[in-house]
Amino acid sequence: MKKSLLLIALISLFISKSFAQNKPPFWDDVQTIKKYDQLFKTPVNPVLFVGSSSIRKWDDLTQVFAKYNALNRGIGGAVINDITFYLNDVVFPYQPRQIVLYVGENDIVNDNVTADTVLNRTKALFKAIRAKLPNTPIAYISIKPSPSRDKFRAKALASNELIKQFLSGEQNTSFIDIFPQMLKDGKSRNELFVGDMLHMNAEGYAIWQKAVKPYLIKK
Repeated sequence: MKKSLLLIALISLFISKSFAQNKPPFWDDVQTIKKYDQLFKTPVNPVLFVGSSSIRKWDDLTQVFAKYNALNRGIGGAVINDITFYLNDVVFPYQPRQIVLYVGENDIVNDNVTADTVLNRTKALFKAIRAKLPNTPIAYISIKPSPSRDKFRAKALASNELIKQFLSGEQNTSFIDIFPQMLKDGKSRNELFVGDMLHMNAEGYAIWQKAVKPYLIKK
């Protein structure tokens, strides 16, 4: 009996360690979000902002869009496929009346990823969302011109254009092009970013707030 219990304990420990070593990217971050949701009541049918770190680091998002019952569920570092993978955790449970999406910028830094790759991943994400939320409006924020990623500008612009064309044929979608608004004389504006020249400061987010607000849906 003792040997059996010891064997079960060893097997359980092995499984636990194996899972810990092979967890999907951002697993712990998503579990933290889910625990937070258990502790604090989320808005009913919110305008849900989801995507990568440009969403997650928008610290005053819920305040500046308070009239829209905004909810921030960004995942820092996420690529498009990560958001698709976690839809059941960070999108569907909230039954959002609208989704505002920013993701794709982290995809373009991979040399094996082309603008077509970004488009196809975005199409797969939209298809997955539409499978459960066929009529929910989706507003897509274009990939931004981060100074630290200037060498990927051509790919970012090509991705934006392909996604814009794709969305133009979809129902209940909007394309919010923030790219030109974050340039000056055709160059990236360092003053809109924090030291890493990737994440925005308050001035950068002020541009986003002004650009996004006209697309948001009140109750």
